[in-house]
Amino acid sequence: MKLTEFDFELPEELIALRPVKPRSSSRLLLSRGLSPFRDFHFYDLPKILSSGDRLVINDTKVIAARLRGVRQRPGSEGCHISVNLDQPLNNQKTTWLALARPARRIRVGDRAEFGHIRARFIERRDQFFVIQFCHSREEFETLLMDSGEMPLPPYITSARPPDAADSNDYQTVFGERNGAVASPTASLHFDENLLNQLRQSGIQFSRVTLHVGAGTFLPIRCDTIDDHEMYAEWGEISEQAADEINQSLAAGKRVIPIGTTALRLIETAAQNGHVQPWRGQTQLYIKPGFDFEVAKGLITNFHLPGTTLLVLVAAFVGIHRFREIYRHAVSHRYRFLSYGDGSLLLP
Repeated sequence: MKLTEFDFELPEELIALRPVKPRSSSRLLLSRGLSPFRDFHFYDLPKILSSGDRLVINDTKVIAARLRGVRQRPGSEGCHISVNLDQPLNNQKTTWLALARPARRIRVGDRAEFGHIRARFIERRDQFFVIQFCHSREEFETLLMDSGEMPLPPYITSARPPDAADSNDYQTVFGERNGAVASPTASLHFDENLLNQLRQSGIQFSRVTLHVGAGTFLPIRCDTIDDHEMYAEWGEISEQAADEINQSLAAGKRVIPIGTTALRLIETAAQNGHVQPWRGQTQLYIKPGFDFEVAKGLITNFHLPGTTLLVLVAAFVGIHRFREIYRHAVSHRYRFLSYGDGSLLLP
């Protein structure tokens, strides 16, 4: 399929640079089969979902993965650069795959200082660099907590600098396991009050982990979507989570992942309509024609044109329905992207 089939006009004023408060007051578009769309808020979820539905949450926690510093090169004047860590490449977590800007000003062999953090660029891999940090694992983790910033998407940081509010706003209430370098943003709409109401309504929860990488949000740069290659992300499904999900499926209950990250993970581990305990790297690329074995619904934000996230939505609800959803979202002034509104998709 051509990438142009996943394009639409997104007015700049619909791109959210701050979340609404409280989180659960975000708007929620309900798409159920081919029925007319309905406009709700996230605090309406307990009335929309059915007792026994199982929500699958991603309990990854975002680390302070954005670094600002100075590139250093013998015989050349230093220049200011920023780095967004993507994923560690060694067990000591001292060598990382990362996006760096401005990439044109960086060469393999360059050194850099980010406050008290010292590093060296040792390899180039497509849009990414391999960066080696000159510290032990323990020292680097401590320095990263002091010097790093929340890795907000570039469209936000180009419009405003990160601040103290983002340390909370860009972190989900589910987050427990450090490792993500981007937030699983569909989860940002949930607060403790909403979670309590959902539990009281008979909604069940299962926790999985997918450490979201920076590559998740990169645009597709090929003319056809089939030529795109997904970046790997580390995930884990415990035996308990797999058992819970399988029990819901066996009982005829709906399994609804919160976010494309949780959906990709449970479908990665699916075999013959069941989820297996699983741990490792997933590069699952979900596009039209994909056979969904587990997910019976999806909670997700509104995404940029030409991204794998949008392709996944089209695969889940169908090309025609996906276009209708996004026309409705734009015409009804829903807020887009990480800090924006969301949708509940029930094919």
